Amino acid sequence: MRIDIITVLPELLKSPFEASILKRAIEAKLVSVHFHNLRDFVTGGYKAIDDTQFGGGAGMVMMIEPIDKCITKLQSERDYDEIIYMTPDGERLNQGIANQVSLKENIIILCGHYKGVDQRVRDKFMTREISIGDYVLSGGELGAAVLCDAIIRLIPGVLGNETSALTDSFQDGLLAPPIYTKPREYDGMKVPSVLFSGNFPEIEKWREEQAYDRTKRLRPDLLDD
Repeated sequence: MRIDIITVLPELLKSPFEASILKRAIEAKLVSVHFHNLRDFVTGGYKAIDDTQFGGGAGMVMMIEPIDKCITKLQSERDYDEIIYMTPDGERLNQGIANQVSLKENIIILCGHYKGVDQRVRDKFMTREISIGDYVLSGGELGAAVLCDAIIRLIPGVLGNETSALTDSFQDGLLAPPIYTKPREYDGMKVPSVLFSGNFPEIEKWREEQAYDRTKRLRPDLLDD
């Protein structure tokens, strides 16, 4: 997979890709991530990528021209399966979306800033608009990093245990069940005995029941979908 991220602040984005799972995925050439500074596509000394909005109102708007130049250049070099805009008013990111995007070969992610982008950018280029939650950040960079983490870990070969991602929370529409490791007892708190039974059908049944009960208690909205 190749991911091209268009941003005003490439330095803000780089560090998440320089450690842990994302770093290993890049070093193993399972994914390549490229950052494009939008100011490199602006003519003029001030390198302005935003301007006031027509009709008045507070907040600056990202202009279409530098975004158009950047995306058009990338599209001239390869085909893209998705062009994604990170925005608070996009569809809320969930595991299903992450699963879908992880299957793509080439994607572009545009990080929004200020009041947002000129609507013509969205109309002309965007195939998908994604939000990481119902709140507003200073820019789309952190959202882009979250999206990349969610999809890269699903690429075959990235995680050490190939089945690990398949048992994550939300993969089956439920939260994950409780998990335990050594010691068997700590400060009077014991690990459920079923986990030592060796009866794997019973263990799986217990986990399913725990996952359902936990979801019903903490995220009942998931059960309504």
